[in-house]
Amino acid sequence: MLLETLSNSSGPSGYEGEVRKIIKSEITNFVDDIVIDKMGNIIAHKKGKGKKVVIDAHIDEVGFIIIGYNDDGTLKFSALGGINSKVIPCKVVLIGKNKIPGVIGLKPIHLQSPEERKNNIGYENCCIDIGAKDKAEAKKYIKLGDYCVFDTKFNEFGTGLMKGKAFDDRMGCAVLIDVLKESYECDLYGVFNVQEEVGERGAYASAYNIQPDIGIAIEGTICADMPNIPDHLKATEIGKGPAISIMDKTSLFNKEIINEIIEVGHKKNIPYQFRRAVAGGNDAGAIHMSGQGAKVATISVPCRYIHSSVSVCSMDDYTNTVKLLKEYLYTI
Repeated sequence: MLLETLSNSSGPSGYEGEVRKIIKSEITNFVDDIVIDKMGNIIAHKKGKGKKVVIDAHIDEVGFIIIGYNDDGTLKFSALGGINSKVIPCKVVLIGKNKIPGVIGLKPIHLQSPEERKNNIGYENCCIDIGAKDKAEAKKYIKLGDYCVFDTKFNEFGTGLMKGKAFDDRMGCAVLIDVLKESYECDLYGVFNVQEEVGERGAYASAYNIQPDIGIAIEGTICADMPNIPDHLKATEIGKGPAISIMDKTSLFNKEIINEIIEVGHKKNIPYQFRRAVAGGNDAGAIHMSGQGAKVATISVPCRYIHSSVSVCSMDDYTNTVKLLKEYLYTI
């Protein structure tokens, strides 16, 4: 399936070429025009009349970048995007275009002092082990600036669930690709932006050039439906439908558009939920503030364990997100 292909591909911020190639091939026959701008954003246009609408998904994922070598042949690295250092130890990664495997190393707990066990893990405490015997051998295979992603393969499991890496935001990419295969009256731009995880950089460029009236970001968003989390702290819950955001750190979403999306959900019997958190931000914030500005909203697929080596989501939530967005676009 398309989501599996997107999830298994490598494309951290600034290195999105592999994902861009997949997306371009999928949408070519369903749009009137495709432009790859200087940032590397894909801007796909389905010509229409009336309001100019941008549907956005970002193609980058959180990952790592190689910044140095240790004498023993292990690698120094840093984050590309927001990956909490607590989730990285002992994970398998793939490095660069050649996908060289490595393991993120950390001193075993047996050898840690009581003080070390109390302290948070930092990137400076970890290394990436590629099996090189020394620095000279490591340099033969790995260059400074090579990127890394988690080596996690997509799978379906449980009852209607899916697990894989980079659901933020390959989930949104898959939704947008499905949406672009239909026809609408509005002047529609499907935009696949780069470098969202490092500050919505691609979206500022594409939104400035398009100058949309409406912008809707499609995301894979945080989910905290776990046994030890109080109900009021569960930002979203798997299986309860696409999540409609009210506010986050970069946007105060347009109430009129939110109400229109909700109305479509009721009329078409499509389940939805509200995102009960204001943490984080996405490309809607850039679209909101570019040029003369735009009315914005965000619709998301709830995903557990986001920004880690693996996320979990519901197939029904994904399908209902596609339905809700299509039905809303039919009304514009």
